[in-house]
Amino acid sequence: MKSLTLLLAVLSISSIVCAQQPDIPVADFEGPDYGAWTVEGTAFGSGPAQGSVDGQRTVSGFIGKGLVNSFHGGDNSTGTLTSPPFKIEQKYLSFLIGGGNRSTEVYLALLIDGKMVRRATGVDDERLQWKCWDVSDQAGKTAQIQITDKATGGWGHILVDQITQTDGEKGSKVTMEDTGAPGQREIKITKRYLYLPVKERSSVRKMQCLVDGTTVHCSEIRLSDDGQTDFQAFIDAGEFIGKTLTVKVDRLPSESLALSSITQDDVIRDTENLYHENYRPQFHFSPARGWHNDPNGLVFYKGEYHLFYQYNPTGLTGAGFNMHWGHAVSPDLVHWKELPIAIFPTEKERGIWSGSAVVDWDNTSGLKSGTEPPLVAFYTSIGKGVSQFMVFSNDRGRTWTRYENNPVLPNIVGANRDPKVTWHKGTKHWVMALFLDKNDYGLFTSPDLKQWTQVQKLTTPECAECPDFFPMPTADHPNRWVFVAGNGRYLIGDFDGTKFIYEGQAQRCELGNSCYAVQTYSDIPASDGRRIQIGWMNGEHYPNMPYSQQMSFPCELTLHDTAEGPRLFKYPVAEIAKLHRNSKTWKNVSLAPGENLLKGISGDLFDIAVEFEIGDATEFGFMMRGTSIHYDAKGKRLIGTGAAVLPTNNGRIKMRILVDLTSLEVYGNDGQVAMTSRWLPKDDNRTLEIFTKGGSVKIISLEVHELNSAWR
Repeated sequence: MKSLTLLLAVLSISSIVCAQQPDIPVADFEGPDYGAWTVEGTAFGSGPAQGSVDGQRTVSGFIGKGLVNSFHGGDNSTGTLTSPPFKIEQKYLSFLIGGGNRSTEVYLALLIDGKMVRRATGVDDERLQWKCWDVSDQAGKTAQIQITDKATGGWGHILVDQITQTDGEKGSKVTMEDTGAPGQREIKITKRYLYLPVKERSSVRKMQCLVDGTTVHCSEIRLSDDGQTDFQAFIDAGEFIGKTLTVKVDRLPSESLALSSITQDDVIRDTENLYHENYRPQFHFSPARGWHNDPNGLVFYKGEYHLFYQYNPTGLTGAGFNMHWGHAVSPDLVHWKELPIAIFPTEKERGIWSGSAVVDWDNTSGLKSGTEPPLVAFYTSIGKGVSQFMVFSNDRGRTWTRYENNPVLPNIVGANRDPKVTWHKGTKHWVMALFLDKNDYGLFTSPDLKQWTQVQKLTTPECAECPDFFPMPTADHPNRWVFVAGNGRYLIGDFDGTKFIYEGQAQRCELGNSCYAVQTYSDIPASDGRRIQIGWMNGEHYPNMPYSQQMSFPCELTLHDTAEGPRLFKYPVAEIAKLHRNSKTWKNVSLAPGENLLKGISGDLFDIAVEFEIGDATEFGFMMRGTSIHYDAKGKRLIGTGAAVLPTNNGRIKMRILVDLTSLEVYGNDGQVAMTSRWLPKDDNRTLEIFTKGGSVKIISLEVHELNSAWR
């Protein structure tokens, strides 16, 4: 009986192939609701999404207007979406999929008789990609598709579109667990750099490099199979010259050119136009190549501002398990030098995610081995659950050693992450702020950076990830500290070393469209005394660039008493003046409608500071390369790429504007409000205009500084 069933199945598949039947849609999600699909939970909403939903980065790669998107309510929402039964009538089942790479919690499954026979998940990317199952072994059977989201925390969502039965493959063919036998190549290393062909629309694959059987490099990469590349990623293999490197890559099609396209060179290629590209920021940090996001490990030591960052060196999109810590240093927060990658993922530590760094001046950790106090860094990774790990450096951050008893803080709950460590002077112990889950954070203490004890749990609405926690004492509040979430919302209160008692609700001073995962520097000398913050300017990739994303310009945070209570202000660091050129100033000038003091000035890099006395004007401000940045006098609002209420001060308001090739940062009243925004103006519009409407306005002072590039 079984043989007959198998024969009928084979004959069924043969007839399908011979007939070349057209594709059979299972679902395209173009309707106003899910139709006959069964919806449980809240994650999938009441019907298909039209691209991104609230709080989500831009979603791409779907077809038509609609798709399944389980980000409704954010990453913490859960649910399932189950199709009505259908018959397997074609050899392949193809679909577009994106979202989180959490295969046991967030996935699309094929069910036969209620049992899962296939499963696929995303790759920590908001872009959907084709995947394809060979379902010929299920021919004639009744099946269902079930889309599951039972994850909370980062990347706890899934994107799906265009589920289709086909008689030919679409996209990358995958098995139930989306793995396969690796391809392999032996390479005798004769030159320093190993170049890897990357194609952004290729599938993500795991790649290992081994020397004498030991893994020396582990990453995930979109290798090109057809010889066409978007850019050449590279690995520094200088320490292995003269040795044989074994490169293993999983899921390579038999005809793939990926391994044969790997080459070697003694130089970094294509540097002629590096940092001079059309859309390269000129005074905001970005790595030479690859994707970066969260700033990590901001620490000052011996004249250097260290900037570590989440880094995918082999791609132009975020890649959770391929995250490294990139590294750059600056003497002045303006001119940056990119250093070799600081921390690499390993088989035991999948993905080096966000964290912080400190100088252990008194060697409380016992990790000092030379004359320098150790720099100690903390980050999140997946080892035994999502846990917190520690590394240390005894050579000013140039090389890093993993602590032998990692993780220093095992998993507490869910995807707990992003350890921020700082020193509490009064009690002489270390404090760690850690995101736990949902809107919860934990505070921990340690005498030696190795043993940690939880002392408090904080819950603050509309906040998640990437905590920052630091002192900002005043004469009236010597124990005043500030707690900041990744989205910039902050709490102000008193902290005695074990308990943080905060005042009121979370506040915001940052109201732009792209400033996230904000962090401040540790160990800035008391003689300087500033609290300096950098954020990730998150957004879409700029076209035809070898890099993706950029950092915000460093800002100084200050605490001010206002009518509403104590508030943080943020304002660009004074070092921006190092780039000033062709400066022009005006004082006590009246501006009438139709006049433009800046006529004839054009460019794409500016630092502008102005103080207006409103007069009878209803609206006034600037047209910046076609973008209006203005003040609405009636509504008392500063409007640019965002909008913020900005009260006048004795009938006056101040604006500060930083203009880069792909960013616009606007500050009102010395940083009382800030709007940090990615921006892509038209290439052919480099004009600058100051204007007023509805009446005249008095310009108390106006400074316009053109800026040099920090890279030249």
